[in-house]
Amino acid sequence: MGHMEFYKPIIVMIVMQFTYGAVSITTRASLLEGMNPRVFVFYRQAFATLVMAPVAYFSSRSKTTRCSIGWKSFWLIFLASLIGITISQMVFLEGLYLASSSVGSAIFNLVPAITFVAASIIGYEHVNIRSLRTIAKIFGTVVCVTSAAAIALIKGPKLLNTHLPSSNSLLLNSSEFDNIWLLGCLCLFASSCCWSFWLIIQVPVTKSFPDHLSLSAWMCFMATVQSGAFLLITDPHLDAWKITSYFQFGSVLYAAIVGSGISIILQSWIIQKCGPVFSAMFNPLNTVVVTIFASIFLKEQIYVGRQVNLINIKLNFIIWEHML
Repeated sequence: MGHMEFYKPIIVMIVMQFTYGAVSITTRASLLEGMNPRVFVFYRQAFATLVMAPVAYFSSRSKTTRCSIGWKSFWLIFLASLIGITISQMVFLEGLYLASSSVGSAIFNLVPAITFVAASIIGYEHVNIRSLRTIAKIFGTVVCVTSAAAIALIKGPKLLNTHLPSSNSLLLNSSEFDNIWLLGCLCLFASSCCWSFWLIIQVPVTKSFPDHLSLSAWMCFMATVQSGAFLLITDPHLDAWKITSYFQFGSVLYAAIVGSGISIILQSWIIQKCGPVFSAMFNPLNTVVVTIFASIFLKEQIYVGRQVNLINIKLNFIIWEHML
């Protein structure tokens, strides 16, 4: 039983990486079909709120002790929603479209490095330069950064696939593909930073408001309001808010229920149990899943230079396992 408790967080995180991979692939497919990235974020959070709110409400009613949301909890949740959901997803979808889903998951390998550095500065992560665990984490950080830089800057000969169609991207104002590629990588890097900060913010958030179901519902609701306000500014015409196909609707619904609702609950539970760095260290697995399936189903461009990331995958699982 004790062994099962030890492996339960690991199993959950592995399953979540496959889930995130499916979300990335279906999301980019919707963007390539012409869906507005900001509309996608808004509907994703709105649907997630509609699903999570009733579940959280009836779950809290069955408990003898309920969590009350005070002003401190409210502003912590608002900040976490703004950084880790609204901004992170808006920027991520821009980068996902401009680069690719496989590159998006690869650059997200920076999350353990960014999280480790930030958590060390804040004091959530103890750094002992004489410890093998600390040395492994530092070396893993260097590997993550080097790999992400290689993916962004070193492409090499093209092995596979496609062409970039038009879309509703706010940043697509150049016909020069190399510039678009680099811009997409920068967006994905910014999204990685936001996600890392979200993982760290979860520590005070879960302490202030430990009800994971209600916390997930509140985050989805606040992200809906935030993304809706941004969408009104950038796309004031309601015609731009339309979902034009069943596939787009299905991908939004899947991202909402599984990618936002369920994943936020599980991420909050994992962070409370094992810490933010543990949660971040499983991201390299997502790259393997997305790269394989995106090249098959989306015909994404695969470059020789990007395969440097495979070294990062193998090294990260060896290096970061010292953290367990």
